[in-house]
Amino acid sequence: MVVIGLIHFYLWKRLVKDPLPPGRARRIGAVIAVALAVLAPATLIGVRSGALPWLAWPGYLWIALMFYLLVTLAVLEIPRLALVLLWRSRSRTGKGSASGTAPGDPVEPAAGNAEPEAGQVLTAEKPADDGIERRVLLARGAAIFAGLTAAGITGYGVRTALGGPQIARVQVPLAKLPRTLDGTRLAVVSDIHLGPLTGMNHARRIVDVINSVQADIVCVVGDLVDGSVAELGRFAAPLAGIQSRQGAYFVTGNHEYYSGFQEWVDEVARLNIRPLRNERLELGGLDLAGVNDLGGADAGDPPDFAKALGDRDTARPVVLMAHQPVAVHDAAPYGVDLQVSGHTHGGQMAPFNLLVGLEQPVTSGLGTVDGVPVYVTNGAGFWGPPVRVGAPPQVSVVELRSK
Repeated sequence: MVVIGLIHFYLWKRLVKDPLPPGRARRIGAVIAVALAVLAPATLIGVRSGALPWLAWPGYLWIALMFYLLVTLAVLEIPRLALVLLWRSRSRTGKGSASGTAPGDPVEPAAGNAEPEAGQVLTAEKPADDGIERRVLLARGAAIFAGLTAAGITGYGVRTALGGPQIARVQVPLAKLPRTLDGTRLAVVSDIHLGPLTGMNHARRIVDVINSVQADIVCVVGDLVDGSVAELGRFAAPLAGIQSRQGAYFVTGNHEYYSGFQEWVDEVARLNIRPLRNERLELGGLDLAGVNDLGGADAGDPPDFAKALGDRDTARPVVLMAHQPVAVHDAAPYGVDLQVSGHTHGGQMAPFNLLVGLEQPVTSGLGTVDGVPVYVTNGAGFWGPPVRVGAPPQVSVVELRSK
C-alpha cells in the first residue's frame, strides 16, 4: 500500500503539479490521482478475492499504464536533471545574455547618458518568469511524452496478450533417449490463467494451437485458473478437446492453491487431462514425471521429488513437469534429463523480466541449471493486467532428439 501510494504521489507531481499552474485543473488532477491510488490496491484485493470482479478491466489496465508511466518518467529524470543543471550553470555564469552580463548585475550607463541619481543601481533587464517558464515547458513536454509512450506500449501489450499464442520450437538432445523415440514432440503450455478477463474463446484458441502441432505428449505445467470451478468451469471446457498421441498431463501451479486445488485436480481429470501428483509414468521408452508446485507446501500438498523420481531405472530418460523453474534445484540430484516449466510468463511486461531473473534461474527458453536442461515457456495467458510486452503468449514444442 505504501509503495503504491508513493508511486501515485510521484506521478501526481510529474503529471499534474509540475506542468499545471495552481487552479482548478490541478485540483481535478489531484482528485484523479487519489482515486487511481485507491483503484490499484482495490483491484488487486477485490478481483483476487472475487468480491469486486467488475474492477478487473479498469483496474488492471490502470496498473499496466501506471507501470509504464513510472518507467518512462524515471528514464526521463536523467535528461531532465541534465537540463536543469545546465540552465543553472548558464544563469550563474551569465551565458546567453546579450551584453555578456549576468541577469541582475550592475550596468554602467552608456556614454553621453545622464549619471544615475545617488543610490540608484541599473540592472540588466530579464523576464522575471524566464526560469519558471522553462521549467513548466520541460515538465509539460515530459508529461506529454510519458503519457503517449505509456499509452502506446500498453495498447500494444493488450493486443499481444489477447491475441492467439505463438508457437515456439526448440530441440533438446537427450543422451538416454532411444533412437526409436528420436523426434518425440512435447507440447508444453503453462499459465493459461482462466479468469475474470478471459472467456470460452481463450481456452479454445490455445487448444487449436496445441492440436495444430500434432504433439506426442501434451504437458500442462500449472497455473491453469484464477478462480473456482463454479466460476470458471465453463471456460475450461474446451480443454477436453486437446489431442495428442500419448495423452495430456497436468501439474499444479501456485495459483491452483489460491483457487481450490483439489476441485481443479478433479475437474482437469474429468476433461481427460491426467494430473501427475508427485508421480511418474512410463510412456514407451520415456518416463514422464510430475510434481506438485512448491507453493503447495502451505496448503498441505507439497512436492515430493523422491516419490516422483526415486526408485526408477536410471537408464531410462525422464522428463519432469514442474511449474516453477527453481524446482530444478531439488530435482537435479535424481538425474532428471529435462525439466519443463512455466510460472515466469517470460516476464510478461518488460522490463519486469529483469526482476524475475532474481527469483528464477531461467526466465524464458532453454537453460541449464545444476547440469539439468530446463525449458521455460512464456505461458499462454496472462496474470493481472491483460498486457504482454516483450514476452508474447506461447505454446512451446519441445522436440526430443537422441544423441
